[in-house]
Amino acid sequence: MTTVANTDAGTSEATRPVFTPVDPELAAFIYLEARLADESRYSEWEALWDDDACYWVPMREGDDPQRNLSYIYDNRRRLRSRIAQLNTGSRHAQTPPSRMRRTVSNLEVLAQDGDTVTIASNFALHEYRYELTVWAGRYVHRIRTGPGGPRLVEKTVHLVNGHGAVPTLAFLI
Repeated sequence: MTTVANTDAGTSEATRPVFTPVDPELAAFIYLEARLADESRYSEWEALWDDDACYWVPMREGDDPQRNLSYIYDNRRRLRSRIAQLNTGSRHAQTPPSRMRRTVSNLEVLAQDGDTVTIASNFALHEYRYELTVWAGRYVHRIRTGPGGPRLVEKTVHLVNGHGAVPTLAFLI
């Protein structure tokens, strides 16, 4: 795995700016993933995922999903089940369904490993269902590239308020 960072004496990796351009195709893929979730196009959203998928929303950054409680920790089978349930349209927590739009910004390449690229970004999601709720945080996408186009391997969502009280998360974040 190649971690994308520079180090010089006196400058930590976390604070030193490193310019590694995000492949425009991968940026477009992340924006498409966000739009499909916003528009409740669940089956199209699910089709972006590879077979070894992991969709994770931890309660805190640094949590271990094997040892700590998570809001969401889906493998491919559980993700398929979640989408099937969303496609029924009969979810009490989503009646009426939320109207959503999100902004994704500050895309950074964190690592490259063969055909897989890890990209972090910030997001703000505006959800309206009786009242406006703003969700914010950081996404970490692991995307596999190949002749068939990009495939989503992992998506981790770090909510800025993940350690506090979180409203019902009955949609794709």
